[in-house]
Amino acid sequence: MFINRNKENIYQFLSLELAKQNLGSTKSNPSVGCIIEKNNSVISSGVTNINGRPHAEYNALNKKINFNNANLYASLEPCTHFGKTPPCVRLIKKKRIKKVNFSLFDYDVRTRKKSIKILKKAKIKTKTNILKSFANEIYQSYRLNKNKSLPLINYKLAISKDYFSVNKKSKYITNSQSLKIAQFLRSQHDCILTTSKSVISDNSILNCRIEGLEHKSPDIIIIDRNNKMRENLNIFKKNKNKKIIFSSYFKSKKFKDSKIYLIDHNYDFSQMITKIFNMGYRRILIEAGLTFFNYCIKKHKIHNLYLFMSKNKLSKYGTNYASPAFLKRVKINNLNKVRVNLFGDILYFLKLQNV
Repeated sequence: MFINRNKENIYQFLSLELAKQNLGSTKSNPSVGCIIEKNNSVISSGVTNINGRPHAEYNALNKKINFNNANLYASLEPCTHFGKTPPCVRLIKKKRIKKVNFSLFDYDVRTRKKSIKILKKAKIKTKTNILKSFANEIYQSYRLNKNKSLPLINYKLAISKDYFSVNKKSKYITNSQSLKIAQFLRSQHDCILTTSKSVISDNSILNCRIEGLEHKSPDIIIIDRNNKMRENLNIFKKNKNKKIIFSSYFKSKKFKDSKIYLIDHNYDFSQMITKIFNMGYRRILIEAGLTFFNYCIKKHKIHNLYLFMSKNKLSKYGTNYASPAFLKRVKINNLNKVRVNLFGDILYFLKLQNV
């Protein structure tokens, strides 16, 4: 992303980059980044803690530093309401911050557009909407959560250069670098939604195995319509996170693992998504095959697609269990390539819904 490199934009950009650090790990709270600048130097920083508290501003300001006349840059409007913690504007006033800058107004009605009046009364200057378009991408899920009470749904799919989604010789289509980036994507979501067919065919683990990010492996939700799941699968033996299984036969199924939860599958897909949101999940990454992808497209449930395309063709070793017609029809060009080195593979990001 190109930004005008003036002083305010640089510090604001740093706050937004910090916000991305715990994206998908702060439960119902947004992940916020905060930078404190004084005399053209960063003197403190903070990000919203995993699970949502303390907030970024508290983490940045709760230090034995002289913040008098410093400038604060936050990715999102500082909170003004009393919840489980006091409002961040109270601490900002106490620390005698000179100016508060932020990218977006909060989507929570308890705070939205209320901070400016409070800060102005305390003679603290404010500036808003800095790098707003960049912030809108980061807070796509939070906006959807608050405005429509729905989770953000991203789909991760891998295909060969000749549009096959199944490799008959290996369970992998893309290279090891693509697999690492896929695991990084997992770390930015609080749950993975998949199907029993996908889990069984790949005997997948679906966790994050990048050093330093193992603790950010998301919970797993499996649609098991025909009661296929068994405890000898890798996802149960090697993934220690919570597993939730939607199954029509849940009453007759038993698992020894206390982290496995069974839910009656008698929901349509929209009801299931609402149920998942009500369980506290805000960012869903779907990892399943082309059949389920086409179903989700038909139901208009996917907000964004992460499409990994291998540099190689599979030819006779490739097959599909469903038509790749949608992928071939979608306009793929340089504008939606993600700028990441995948050693020949390509990652495309396609926005399928505006939220």
